[in-house]
Amino acid sequence: MGTPQRRSDTRARPLAGSNDARPTVNRDIAIRLLDGLHRAQNAFYAGGSGTALAQLLTPDITWTVPGDNRIAGNYRGLEEVFGYFRRRRDLADHTFQMKRRDVLVGDGDRLAALTDGFATIRDVDHRWSTVGLYDVIGGQIAACWLLPLDQGAFDEIWSAKP
Repeated sequence: MGTPQRRSDTRARPLAGSNDARPTVNRDIAIRLLDGLHRAQNAFYAGGSGTALAQLLTPDITWTVPGDNRIAGNYRGLEEVFGYFRRRRDLADHTFQMKRRDVLVGDGDRLAALTDGFATIRDVDHRWSTVGLYDVIGGQIAACWLLPLDQGAFDEIWSAKP
């Protein structure tokens, strides 16, 4: 047996209930941050510049989208994450919008948000729900793991060929 390898992700957070966890993101802060993120994303998806969106993300952001579709992948850094955002925008012909439904916070700087997405893709209106699990550092989003509530439907929506 070899020596166990430690994960290189320096953003690892204390487990809930550990003595190191600290309440840095309360519900009010989480709602303000996510509402600001969704406003900036919606503006970008409608054709905006993305300047306000970039200010809400850390330079070394990671964004993970599961599935077998045209937007699935692991994106690292602002350039890759914005490439993913542009791909979503283009596939939805600038119609993609998001609306936060609920937020879950605990100790530390990780939060979860239930969010609905809406887009018209190839003249068909689509709606889906996801949970976004976010890491927050210094008031910015440092990581997002997107978790569709219906992975099959999500894959079908985002697999549409141009």
